[in-house]
Amino acid sequence: MKRVIFLNRFFFPDHSATSQILSDLAFHLAASGTETHVIASRQLYDEPAERLPSEETVRGVQIHRVSTSQFGRSRLSGRSIDYLSYYYSSWRLLLALTRRDDILVAMTDPPLVSIVGMRAARRQNAHLVNWLQDVYPEVAIQLNVGLLKSPVGRIISILRDQSLQAAKANVVVGQLMATTILARNMDPHRVHVIPNWADDEEISPLPPMDNPLRRQWQLEDKFVVGYSGNLGRPHEFDTILAASIHLKDHPRIVFACIGGGHSFDDLANRVVECGLRHLFRFFPYQDRILLKYSLGVADVHWISLKPQLEGLIVPSKLYGIAAAGRPIIAITAKDGEIAQLIERHDCGIVIAPGSAKVLADALSHLSADAARVAEMGQRARAMLDAHFSRRQAFERWRSVLEAVG
Repeated sequence: MKRVIFLNRFFFPDHSATSQILSDLAFHLAASGTETHVIASRQLYDEPAERLPSEETVRGVQIHRVSTSQFGRSRLSGRSIDYLSYYYSSWRLLLALTRRDDILVAMTDPPLVSIVGMRAARRQNAHLVNWLQDVYPEVAIQLNVGLLKSPVGRIISILRDQSLQAAKANVVVGQLMATTILARNMDPHRVHVIPNWADDEEISPLPPMDNPLRRQWQLEDKFVVGYSGNLGRPHEFDTILAASIHLKDHPRIVFACIGGGHSFDDLANRVVECGLRHLFRFFPYQDRILLKYSLGVADVHWISLKPQLEGLIVPSKLYGIAAAGRPIIAITAKDGEIAQLIERHDCGIVIAPGSAKVLADALSHLSADAARVAEMGQRARAMLDAHFSRRQAFERWRSVLEAVG
């Protein structure tokens, strides 16, 4: 296989979702004998002031970290400047690094980096592969970013489509996302569905009584409804908050939120305003080595996605929850990607956004039915093993890359 160069702002040791997925694949390719490079920023996802080494080789992967602005994610204007500085710096490095017939794999952080990849691939006679974790600018338009509802958004869409059409392969993370891309008149032979994954060898079902974090966090006698990872603009928390009001006097149910993101602090503030502090526990991101324990803290996990974003995003936290053998409470559109998986494999419950009383009743019933919770968790793990294991994803990726290069 030819050299592979990945483009993404975050990479190991960063803990963000795209970083972990990319790090897994890059390390796998390097271990398999493929010369692998990553062009990332020197920042960490939640620590924009961090300055990681500009050049480093980790587990065979050659990491090139370019200088960017450091405004972070708190304001859209600052984030946009960070994006622009990464585009510029990565473009310059690509021109110096890329050789004829290299494979450039452009992820979607920052959005539209595929355009940078397209131009570099053309100039250097390399091959472009797009790895879409979301579909931009449509995501931003659905989240009411005003500028992108203007002709600016249409121009960006045209440039994005050009980068998809120029690619030898476009890898998407869900079937509905594939449908969205194909509706843009893309060649179906160049669109490949490879779902994201979790470390299903390290993360495995763990009985609550054997979990040191559950003891440390004093959750031993509780029915824990967990949330793990980024809680951002695409995710809805009003339903879980309203359901918790119905459950405020329940003797066992607590909500444990582990992670961060744009809406994480908003939820914590709303919990205080509603007088629900006794029901909620908030914890920061845990080191990846502790992920099997932090995912195992919960008896069930909730995930959410605003219905208008179906086909544009697939919450990757699904796979870690399934690896841990826990049922999934999906607050999503009934016909959405995650909802269809859960109903097909009977490994959780789908709740329409806004249906707080239905959610509260479901959680109350689950808290009294340990056998049902265990069975759904077992089916979640079985679904993962059959269809979404990390090994299967790596094999699909190798097949795509070998066909390209």
